[in-house]
Amino acid sequence: MVSNRCKMAVKEELKKLGLHFIVVDLGEVEIMENISAEQREQVKIALLNSGLELMDDKRAVLIEKIKNTIIEMVHHTNDEIIKINFSDFLSKKLNHDYTYLANLFSEVQGTTIEQFIISHKIERIKELIIYDELNITEIAWKMNYSSVAHLSNQFKKVTGLSPSHFKQLKDKRRSPIEEIGNLPDGSQVKLN
Repeated sequence: MVSNRCKMAVKEELKKLGLHFIVVDLGEVEIMENISAEQREQVKIALLNSGLELMDDKRAVLIEKIKNTIIEMVHHTNDEIIKINFSDFLSKKLNHDYTYLANLFSEVQGTTIEQFIISHKIERIKELIIYDELNITEIAWKMNYSSVAHLSNQFKKVTGLSPSHFKQLKDKRRSPIEEIGNLPDGSQVKLN
């Protein structure tokens, strides 16, 4: 689950099945009752019908938690969280050593956590450019880049455009969060 709409859909499906939840959060659900195998299958089918997936594999669940934590950090939080060290934040939030998280993510996703973060930061920057409420210097500060030049270089490497050229293209579409992943050339970029 990567959005409030997903959380609402899960809550609705659980209610329809008569299940009571304690927590429905990004990537996890805690149900009050012990559920039978039949109820679990009903939940799985109901979620699939809503375009969601019930995950049983602990590694897959952890990967989803990594993704959801990054998405929440980059797209839905205040400026202070973006200014912290991502590896420390992920490690503390998910209660795992960062090296383990990074290796698992790379093995399963075929990209690094760093590349995934960069891709999402670039999408957030596109959004901020389109909103046109902040100038590029303010965006660089907000997204925790060391300089406008660093932001511009990374933006151009990922999109092929400078931020100012992107701003001029009114019909340039942003990518849906679910489709963000690898950098186009597969290279790694230094992340602050």
